[in-house]
Amino acid sequence: MAASLVLAAVIVLHNLVPDVGGLGLVIDSAAPWLGLGIPILFVLAAFARRGRPWVAALVPLVAWVLMFGASIVPLKWTAPPASASTLTVASQNVEASSGTGAASATDLVATGAEVVAIQEMDDASRAEISSVLDGAYEYSYQVGTVGLWSSYPILNAQPWDLGLGWQRALAADLETPDGLVSIYVIHAASARLGDHGDRDEMLKNLSDVLPNDENDRVIAVGDFNAASTDRAFKPILSQLSEPNQSDGLFGFTWPSSPFAVTRLDHFLQRGMDVTSNTVIPAGGSDHLAIVATVNL
Repeated sequence: MAASLVLAAVIVLHNLVPDVGGLGLVIDSAAPWLGLGIPILFVLAAFARRGRPWVAALVPLVAWVLMFGASIVPLKWTAPPASASTLTVASQNVEASSGTGAASATDLVATGAEVVAIQEMDDASRAEISSVLDGAYEYSYQVGTVGLWSSYPILNAQPWDLGLGWQRALAADLETPDGLVSIYVIHAASARLGDHGDRDEMLKNLSDVLPNDENDRVIAVGDFNAASTDRAFKPILSQLSEPNQSDGLFGFTWPSSPFAVTRLDHFLQRGMDVTSNTVIPAGGSDHLAIVATVNL
């Protein structure tokens, strides 16, 4: 009974776990995986000789469903049909050290996306990626570790450091046939045990900027280095929505091999209807790519 209550409490209140030595970061990032403790409780309940311990095991199960159940429902069950005017955005942290930036770019172009956002470029990978994307997209803007390529004109592009002191983000307007769409490409600072202050500051500064955006339609995309369940990510999610995966489940993006265990990369938006949202492998990066389509 006690173990069931403790597990249920952590599932529901994981954002309140003190971040001592990075414990809060780990618990937040692993929150959906806490459900793995539930089958263990039922197995233990099956061997109990008295009482009804299986009733106690239902408590964390209900808590998990309430916290995460809605987020794993397939988007395709409720998504509106694609309209006559759509916008598809593909994004990936290409892991500059992988040496497969060109392969990632080729795979992202193959998605048919009108907009491609890239994170973690260095000088060498930028040249490789540009050699592929410049031939597929008329407009582009790159700064620091991020880049944006688009079939539509890119207006008002500007670098962002989001308080970090060097450019790991950009802001721009996309001039689509249906009007302007704000887009933010984010490459948040790394989050490590006991060392995620720079990332937290970047996310906070982004959340402070979003209310001032004058466009009705806004997209923020990239590597946020934060799980959807991370306490530092909540202020952003209060202003932008993250669509479910088209085929359901969590859409984890990192690491790409042997299997992803958390979602650090996100497509967030407001003012539009999302018709699809998927995760795909691209190149040899340690991050999977995300591809999302919205009705304009």
